[in-house]
Amino acid sequence: MAQAICDELGAVPDSIRYVDDDDALEARYGWHVPVLCRGDGEELRWPFDAPKVRRFLAADAASL
Repeated sequence: MAQAICDELGAVPDSIRYVDDDDALEARYGWHVPVLCRGDGEELRWPFDAPKVRRFLAADAASL
C-alpha cells in the first residue's frame, strides 16, 4: 500500500528497510509499519494516505 502511494506521487524512497528481520525496529514501530522517514529525522507512521504523504514531503521540501 505504501509503495503504491509513493508510486502515485512519483516519490522515490532513498532506501527501504524491512522490520521483519530486525527486532529493534519491530519493537519500535509495531503495527505502525510502513513508516516513511525524512532526511530531517521526522517520521510518518502508518496509517497514511496520499494527502498525508504530500504534506509530509512538502514540509521537508520547504525546509531546504
